[in-house]
Amino acid sequence: MKSNGTSTLGSPVYPIMFAIGGVHLLNDSLQAVIPAMFPILEESMNLTFTQLGLIAFALNMVASVLQPVVGYLSDKKPKPYALPIGMTFSLVGIAGLAFAPSYWMLLIFVVFLGFGSAVFHPEGSRVSYMAAGTKRGLSQSIYQVGGNTGQALAPLISAFILVPFGQRGAALFILVAGLAIVILLKISAWYKAQLIQEKLNASNRVMVSTIENLTKKQIGMALMLLLFIIFARSFYVISITNFYVFHLIEAYGLSIPRGQMFIFVFLALGAVGTFFGGPLADRIGRKKVIVLSLAMPIPLCILLPYVPLWAVLLLLSLIGFLIMLSFSVTVVYAQELVPSKIGTMAGLTVGLAFGMGAIGSVVIGILMDGIGVYQTMIVISFLPIIGLVGMGLPKDQKLVTSLK
Repeated sequence: MKSNGTSTLGSPVYPIMFAIGGVHLLNDSLQAVIPAMFPILEESMNLTFTQLGLIAFALNMVASVLQPVVGYLSDKKPKPYALPIGMTFSLVGIAGLAFAPSYWMLLIFVVFLGFGSAVFHPEGSRVSYMAAGTKRGLSQSIYQVGGNTGQALAPLISAFILVPFGQRGAALFILVAGLAIVILLKISAWYKAQLIQEKLNASNRVMVSTIENLTKKQIGMALMLLLFIIFARSFYVISITNFYVFHLIEAYGLSIPRGQMFIFVFLALGAVGTFFGGPLADRIGRKKVIVLSLAMPIPLCILLPYVPLWAVLLLLSLIGFLIMLSFSVTVVYAQELVPSKIGTMAGLTVGLAFGMGAIGSVVIGILMDGIGVYQTMIVISFLPIIGLVGMGLPKDQKLVTSLK
């Protein structure tokens, strides 16, 4: 991995794009260990759904609150080597998670993982943006599909590692964190060299957005609509990722490993949707992809709680693909709304996704303890309807990059 890549306004730097996407996969596979442990912890520690929700809350809320802060600080003064430092915190977290003897110790080490995630995501998104050239949608898709693929591993981690080896099976992921640190050291060297090059070329650079000139009030309203969209999508996805397996066990009598395979299909097709969403947005526009991504799966989501088992797999596949088409697109759209705050916008949008996951995990856990698993699945099936507010977003154009 060489440090003489081209400028972000020139040709895409594909080795960096794929490297940071690969590390995103490793990073999010560490986080995926936590929901993968839920069925194991429910039995071994006799935890309630609310307690499981609080574990997810601890992880996602730390990441949610700190990501915009890290992004803001990075916009002020980028720190390339924050990436491997943040991953070191994740390494400590996953090691502690494997051997935590109590519920409260679990929460402490989950916070370490959350902090590492908070550092990685906005900085990783900045690297992806810097390496993108004119392929912003494609680059962000490669980056985000890495993360979604890592999250998709959660059911496999549960079925093939945690079910046979128990909680201590998570120790295998110490090696994953170590590999990520090695790769990030190389990426950070490129990142540092790129910053030096950008300072030299600053006078010749013009940052071009695909979105028409907007007033501050219009930008604020657009960001607010975008946050509503992220709320609807994240709340729904977290309900499927963390809790739908309990519905499969209760309603269809599936075993934990078989139920987790259904969740894997949902997440895997979501990763595919994330990949295609970015290039599609480069071609037809970001707003169109965002609206289609939330509108098309609405009837499928509403049907999901009522269909027989053979249809569940089909609906989960379609919903996962469609609802995640907009994942990377919302990040790029926010960055182009405020192109001078790349890290802040990445931290805000991705951080909000974590925050909604945090709040959603607690709310869904309380609902499941209160009204039951099946009734909760019916309630959350209407969430994607909220995403239709995306029709009020400002239009965008095809990206054109110019130099003075």
